[in-house]
Amino acid sequence: MIAKQTKILSLASVLLITGLLTAAPAQRNVAADNDPSGRVARLNYLQGSVSFQPADEPDWVNAVVNRPVTTGDRLWADDNSRAEMHLGSSTIRLDGQTGMSFFNLDDRTTQIELSSGALNIRVLRLDRDEIFEVDTPNQAFSILRPGQYHIEASEDGNSTYVTVRTGEGEVTGGGRIYSIGAGFSGNFRGSNTLRASIYRADDYNDFDSWSQDRDRRDDRSQSARYVSPDLVGYQDLDDYGTWRVDASYGNVWMPRVPTGWAPYHDGHWVWISPWGWTWVDDAPWGYAPFHYGRWVYTSNDWGWIPGPIAVRPVYAPALVVFIGGPRFSLAVSIGGGGGGNVGWFPLGPREVYVPGYPTSRTYVDRVNVSNTTVNNITITNVYNNTSNSNIQYSNRNVRGGVTAVSQSTFVNAQPVSKSLVVVNQQEIASAPIHRRAEVTPTRNSVLGPTAAGKRAPQPPVAVASRVVVAKTAPPPASVTFEKQQARLAAQPGQPLARNEVEVLRPANAPSTQTHFKQAPQGKPAQADSTEPVARPENNATRGRGGNRGQQPLTAQPQAPAPAAAVTTPQPSNAPAGRGGNRPPQPVTAQPPAPAPAPVAPASPADSAPRGRGGNRGQQPPNSQPPAPAPAAPEREVPPAKNAPGERGGNPSQDRGNAGTPDTSKAPAAPAPPANNGQGGRGGNRGQARGNTPTPEQVPNSIVPIPAPSNSPAGRGGDRGQQNP
Repeated sequence: MIAKQTKILSLASVLLITGLLTAAPAQRNVAADNDPSGRVARLNYLQGSVSFQPADEPDWVNAVVNRPVTTGDRLWADDNSRAEMHLGSSTIRLDGQTGMSFFNLDDRTTQIELSSGALNIRVLRLDRDEIFEVDTPNQAFSILRPGQYHIEASEDGNSTYVTVRTGEGEVTGGGRIYSIGAGFSGNFRGSNTLRASIYRADDYNDFDSWSQDRDRRDDRSQSARYVSPDLVGYQDLDDYGTWRVDASYGNVWMPRVPTGWAPYHDGHWVWISPWGWTWVDDAPWGYAPFHYGRWVYTSNDWGWIPGPIAVRPVYAPALVVFIGGPRFSLAVSIGGGGGGNVGWFPLGPREVYVPGYPTSRTYVDRVNVSNTTVNNITITNVYNNTSNSNIQYSNRNVRGGVTAVSQSTFVNAQPVSKSLVVVNQQEIASAPIHRRAEVTPTRNSVLGPTAAGKRAPQPPVAVASRVVVAKTAPPPASVTFEKQQARLAAQPGQPLARNEVEVLRPANAPSTQTHFKQAPQGKPAQADSTEPVARPENNATRGRGGNRGQQPLTAQPQAPAPAAAVTTPQPSNAPAGRGGNRPPQPVTAQPPAPAPAPVAPASPADSAPRGRGGNRGQQPPNSQPPAPAPAAPEREVPPAKNAPGERGGNPSQDRGNAGTPDTSKAPAAPAPPANNGQGGRGGNRGQARGNTPTPEQVPNSIVPIPAPSNSPAGRGGDRGQQNP
């Protein structure tokens, strides 16, 4: 299988290179700067009330599953709500009372604005030059390695809580830079100057547990063996169809659908810049098969054929051909005014997709080679055939393969299946075909089908208007649809090229977006404290086992602050696994461990965490909590000498698994005391295992929930004696 994939990749690469060499120079360079991103996020799961705001539009609408999300789009998950998006091989999840948008989303940058609330992010692959950044009101968090991350911004915008389950990250803000390794949490407070506490991550909330359950579901997908790992939406195919091998087409996914069903039949059309008319399917599985691959009608059933496994797929708004003209049933037309109808059918195997939006020839090669098996000669012939004559399409003649609706249904994002127009097969065969639906969009086309529905919840004004800190400067804000509308009417169905949009931008408009401030030049800094600090107080998870309230420090014995509580210096050449020299990282001086002293068993009245009731069990001997260690003076460490190594130079100190700081020389922490009666889920826990793995000791794909620490919030019941 691997050899076959490599062969496909080599063939695809040869075809692509050949196309670039044989195309005329003028053709190669046409609209190269106008190529849209090959990546968008898919909104694939909604729970509760989740709202969506298209880029730079004033109105919020109720979000719908399978809506593509791109630069400038905003999401708001209301109280007791959640949402999930897939983006290539990454997953982004929103907890309740969370507001976020994409500052930038292109082929090499994922930049998220998190104004309030909590995100869980899992990144499975990260290219050498790829940027993955989450900007909050007081810092910018950069994801440096694949892993699992929790980022939470407080309601008042004054603090950010970050946990790195696996991977490695970096916080920039207030002129300082902090590194966070796997298995550590950091709480960053203030704005002009950050006050940082970095310590061992020891708690999971309900949102974290839910996210891990979703990860496990994705990891069990059988469809992963048939598609590229960056193909968005394959995780939902298992539950709604089966795979089979076809002698002519290879692996084919067959959906379980009713008789008479056809692709691009159940859903609606929306207008999304810069791609234009975009299909949004109604089916829970209806994303991957409508933006990647090709459809084939075989053995009286429709089947979907993914593109090559070894090639990163390029997103397309809809892989269809439009049909119309005066001979098409009931005076169907593609262009013109508000009358007439619009028809379309899916592209078949090895058929060429020619975008209806401005692109370079290089993009045309990429979007085809990554989604079907096609040779360069075919791409060239179809690309140069502007009249669309003499092009044969297999699905055009399949009975029921062509779908048609009125222009009113099409433009207003109304359900297609409820407004079908019956077309005659003979007329279909003689009607002209088009590369795009030459229909002028309206504002309803941008907002989608929920525009006329119930009012969508909106984030508080303070959250919606909040300024965040960004390390990477985002691109300029989008030009509103209202300002583009007159130009769009002059070229129905064709989006404006990037240079055309810039002409519409007012002369005095800022060169970048206005709701961010650039993070000042920072230098590596050490944590002010290694003491655990409560997560930001958010409405999102109150009462749901979500954010933990402030823990009484007197209730938890703390080990002496070891060097492991702050990440160690990295003399290697760049963020781990990505080459290049990294700036010197700080080291915290180790305070001497206080001598242990015997302590009498705690009385039941004093041992319970305040406000959560229940008596704590007997404390083990020799576990007196030491006095908090004084903050170590801030100092920089010069970079160690580089030597050939796994990550551009051997580090001077072994970091263990997934960037975990070396704890071999740190004093051992005393065993945590047993804890009785922590309210919420009652019942005595049996003896805990002493070999429970830490997050950095397990694979990235599934991280088990660690044994509860001394006083986890909301998970009551009497705990038995812990094994040392």
